[in-house]
Amino acid sequence: MNINIKIIESEEYEDIQIIIKCPEVNNQIKQIIEKIEQNKMTLSGEKNGRIYSLDIHDVYYVESVDNKTFVYTEKEVYEINFKLYELVDRLKDTSFIRISKHLIVNIDYIQSVRALINGKFEALLTNGEFVIVNRHYVKAFKEKFIP
Repeated sequence: MNINIKIIESEEYEDIQIIIKCPEVNNQIKQIIEKIEQNKMTLSGEKNGRIYSLDIHDVYYVESVDNKTFVYTEKEVYEINFKLYELVDRLKDTSFIRISKHLIVNIDYIQSVRALINGKFEALLTNGEFVIVNRHYVKAFKEKFIP
């Protein structure tokens, strides 16, 4: 299937409108929609007493530790006021996927994966960090990461 992109730029438009015309909504179209949806989401994160607006696209992974939730970008860590399960629900139609009881990861930043002996996977992120995909989450992870 070919994808043709047509952009009409005019000062008469106040908002951006995206129309997808297709014979059927397949996985490729779903991924495009996920990317578009993800680009308009933000989170508020706290670091050193300051509040920052974080573009969800810049988030590598989110981790829950001792009833606190942390957002990891390429080089920074922020605390947010969401529980992990709330974010899993909020990010369900994006490139994020739960990989353990305490961690969700943005698959856009996974550079490579390898299977471990115990049925888990190890994912190398583009910033050099490693995260572990627990056995319970491997099937869903493979379906999303390796379609």
